[in-house]
Amino acid sequence: MKKAILFTLLIFLFNCEKTSKSGIKNEGNESSEFLEIQSSLKINKGKNTVKERFPAPEDYSWVEERPNSFGHYLENFTLKKYDSPILKYDGSEIETQHLHEAIFDIDTGTKDLQQCADAIIRLRAEFLFKMKRFDEIKFHFTSGDLMTWNDYKNGTRAFVNGNSVQFKKTENFDDSTENFRKYLDLIFTYAGTISLNKETKPVLKTNDLKIGDILINAGSPGHVVFIAGVSENQKGEKLFLLAEGFTPAQSIHVLKNPFNPKISPWYELDVNSAETKTARYFFEPSNFRSF
Repeated sequence: MKKAILFTLLIFLFNCEKTSKSGIKNEGNESSEFLEIQSSLKINKGKNTVKERFPAPEDYSWVEERPNSFGHYLENFTLKKYDSPILKYDGSEIETQHLHEAIFDIDTGTKDLQQCADAIIRLRAEFLFKMKRFDEIKFHFTSGDLMTWNDYKNGTRAFVNGNSVQFKKTENFDDSTENFRKYLDLIFTYAGTISLNKETKPVLKTNDLKIGDILINAGSPGHVVFIAGVSENQKGEKLFLLAEGFTPAQSIHVLKNPFNPKISPWYELDVNSAETKTARYFFEPSNFRSF
């Protein structure tokens, strides 16, 4: 049911798809889709969290995150065993398996719903749910309509007719994790890059970038990656780990850096850059945003 008439068209346009700027050419004038990337940095392949598996590069240290923060949640997120493949929602492997360095240990669901914007929405929502910050679990549809977890668990459901959305109470109260997962599938169905862009604030200084911030193209079709790790040297220079979901719905994964294998999987980022190249998508311009 993804999705209906005009509203369907809007959602389709803002899904994560490759554009002429994704898959694209790197500085060596070769597509990153065909590069084999061997990192020069140590990777603790036997470790099971983002922070433990990816030590900071030489002369850098991981930036400390506040306990109970979204950044702390992400940097301590459990990873699947090293060399795990990216799997689609139907359990099959995607074709491109050489541009990721790790897989987040979280389900993708069994429908083609949890795509790029949905990946960071999922992680953000799971964090807020774990912290019992239920009032903050709320996301807009691409139409602009707001669907909160509080309303959904109290029985309110969305009824979409073309580009019109109506909310009606049709179910009993249910605050179970199973019902929460159904709520998220609803959000994945009707939210996307354009709604996520409106729900976040611009980051104007590179030094202000932190774990959980996003790099987003809220376009047609659009894409999102998010910062999964930050390290800093004594000069105040920072390096970043990037992660993403993609289309079709697939495993959330940490990206390699095919453009600088010496620091891969870490990236140098600049909020003022006209273009930011990531392993599977080029962002032009660089639109960094924060929850």
